[in-house]
Amino acid sequence: MSRPATASEVPEGQMEEAPGDAGDLRTGLWKYSGGLALSIVLTLASFWVSGTTAIWPGGVPVMLAALAIGQMGVHLVFFLHISSGPEGTNTILALAFGVFVVALVVFGSLVIMGSLDAMLPAHP
Repeated sequence: MSRPATASEVPEGQMEEAPGDAGDLRTGLWKYSGGLALSIVLTLASFWVSGTTAIWPGGVPVMLAALAIGQMGVHLVFFLHISSGPEGTNTILALAFGVFVVALVVFGSLVIMGSLDAMLPAHP
């Protein structure tokens, strides 16, 4: 039977705990609270941008897109724990594959709908 490794037998730089178990409860709550606060601020900013006349009307979609990208970044970092460290590689690859599949389905659907539109007769 194998026994658990002692602290002296664990190579330096390797953790003895499972991924996601690192850190205490207080640190985790602060991180989640910070992510929630940033998400609320970005959401409120989006509502403000969409209803204000202080921004040039042509710039509103650009501002909304920038805020949406910021919102995605906050969710990826604070809630999905996507990081650039070596432990996040599989998560990043899974996310990239998911984005690829969704983009492929959306693009393929648009191509099919365009082809069907070209085949159907025009309505008067």
